[in-house]
Amino acid sequence: MSLKKNRLGFIALALAVIGISSLSACTGCQITTEDKAVINGRTVEFGVFIDTSIAVVPRGHTFTGMTTLGDGKKWTAKYASIGMIIADYDVIVDGMNEKGLVCANFYFPGFTKYSVTTKENQSISMSSTDIVQWILSMFETVDEVKKALENNEVAISPVLTPGFPPQVQPFHFIVYDNTGKSIVFEPIDGKLKVYANPIGVITNSPTFDWHMTNLRNYVKLGGNTPDPKKVFGMTLKPLGQGAGMLGLPGDFTPPSRFVRAAAFAGSTIPAKTAEKGVMQVFHILNSFDIPVGAARTVEEGKIFSDYTMLTVVRDTKNLCYYYKTYDDQNIKMLDMKAFDLDAKKIVKLHTLTEQKFENVSKQLK
Repeated sequence: MSLKKNRLGFIALALAVIGISSLSACTGCQITTEDKAVINGRTVEFGVFIDTSIAVVPRGHTFTGMTTLGDGKKWTAKYASIGMIIADYDVIVDGMNEKGLVCANFYFPGFTKYSVTTKENQSISMSSTDIVQWILSMFETVDEVKKALENNEVAISPVLTPGFPPQVQPFHFIVYDNTGKSIVFEPIDGKLKVYANPIGVITNSPTFDWHMTNLRNYVKLGGNTPDPKKVFGMTLKPLGQGAGMLGLPGDFTPPSRFVRAAAFAGSTIPAKTAEKGVMQVFHILNSFDIPVGAARTVEEGKIFSDYTMLTVVRDTKNLCYYYKTYDDQNIKMLDMKAFDLDAKKIVKLHTLTEQKFENVSKQLK
């Protein structure tokens, strides 16, 4: 196993120099319902197919982080978790634990710089996918995670991760807990920089603090339709509902998606129940759904088109994990409370399904 991980590490470093890239345009947001349920979700986009499954990781499961030098940090799960895994690598990259803590990785190209793995830091190092599982396994609140990150209890190694294209994947990360508190942490110049995230929104590059500053360009946006105004003696009325969001950027770039997610999540009328809140977050995220071909690049003569492979929503109050896929818009739900969280093995369900259309022709009366 160590030899394999070493080989992966050497390849990762080589490909990082070559600089192969692919698209990724994920968007995340959060709301709170009237019954105090904190609901958050995200879209999952990539320029090539990523093989995903939903998994439940029980308490007591043991992990060993991957590094460029071989085995890294070892830990045993204190808390069970549920979420998305990539290929057959049984670590969750987007998920929620039994305490309602959520962690997920988001693409962060052009700005990510992981730490250099040395013999001195190898025992605390792990891959950019391992770190999500470590957080879900070991922590209950955002404050606990923040303290561990600031105390340098972990380092991210620039190693290849199974299931992704053969290059070092550049990620930054978001954490939520069931109180609605959130942080973003980013690997900048080999260190993990932590930001408070009062709005619960995340997209991709550039850095999180840049996105928060950019929001100040859109302070006049809102859900309310503006009142008529008199100009040169004329009364000018809005052309219709929605004029409060006039000027909202509609493209798929990370800055535009960040502003749009903040505007939509911040202007929602709170849903009465958690279940209604889940539907509300799905509706918000529908506006970030990317059809094949709308966001693409050509690399070495091949077309790479971002598309929304999955949309996931997490109910941190009732511990339910919801998802739908590009090929199947029917929403699936997994109730974490329905599983044996002390089981001896990880259970999984592949996400690759196809839409079945309901023929209601015979229901007409």
